[in-house]
Amino acid sequence: MKMKRLFTLMVFLCAAFLSQAQTSPGDDKGAVAAIKTNLPYWGVGGTFNLGAEFRLARHWTLDLEAGLNPFDGKNDDGSYDRTMKHFRAHPELRYWFCESFQGHFLGLHVPFIAYNFADLKVLDLENERRQGWGTGVGVSYGYQWLLHEHWNLEATLGVGYLYLNYDKFPCKNCGNKSEDNKKHYFGPTQAAVSLIYLF
Repeated sequence: MKMKRLFTLMVFLCAAFLSQAQTSPGDDKGAVAAIKTNLPYWGVGGTFNLGAEFRLARHWTLDLEAGLNPFDGKNDDGSYDRTMKHFRAHPELRYWFCESFQGHFLGLHVPFIAYNFADLKVLDLENERRQGWGTGVGVSYGYQWLLHEHWNLEATLGVGYLYLNYDKFPCKNCGNKSEDNKKHYFGPTQAAVSLIYLF
């Protein structure tokens, strides 16, 4: 329930910021804000995701993204199947080489995730469950292409460090944890192809 409230709060905050984004912070007529969605992320178990990006200066923007997958994989008999339930927040400060919302950029991000994953072969969780949280820091590179006057397409990749703290359960339907775990992860922290609407 807390994850749904956080996601709803972010949507309202983005709407409030965008309603104030009627004039550019500089003298030029460039975009001052954007809303976006990461298209492949929708395919990860039907994860709802939304982002907003705000221009701070000609070469700087602040990107705020969140994803929510509320589905717990519960069956009619009370057992659980594959589960990717999670909330993810991904704030990122970006430097644009040309001008904000155009071309190449570098980013510094501080991701956070709260999750309950079960029976996912890709994460080496076959017949087990992990529930916990993680946070860290990373860097990213991306590029934005102009599609139309108000529409852009963005591709970005990021790498970095995550500290993960989770409880491990020996089977996907178990309520008794087998151990507490802490893990230091180095590797990919972001991958996105986003459709963007500019203001």
